[in-house]
Amino acid sequence: MLSNIGVPGLILILLIALVIFGPKKLPEIGRAFGQTLREFKNSTKDLTNDVMEEIEDTKKKVKE
Repeated sequence: MLSNIGVPGLILILLIALVIFGPKKLPEIGRAFGQTLREFKNSTKDLTNDVMEEIEDTKKKVKE
């Protein structure tokens, strides 16, 4: 979905965000968005690791 936006679309979105939120609020929004993405990525990684550990434990039990 986001891969079809392109550079002109991103520029338009940034300009609209600049008009709506103003130049002072935009860096705060970007920082909060980046922190949210980082937390989501870490949560996803933790969940994936938990699932992989469960799979490995199940494989070990089957071999025994």
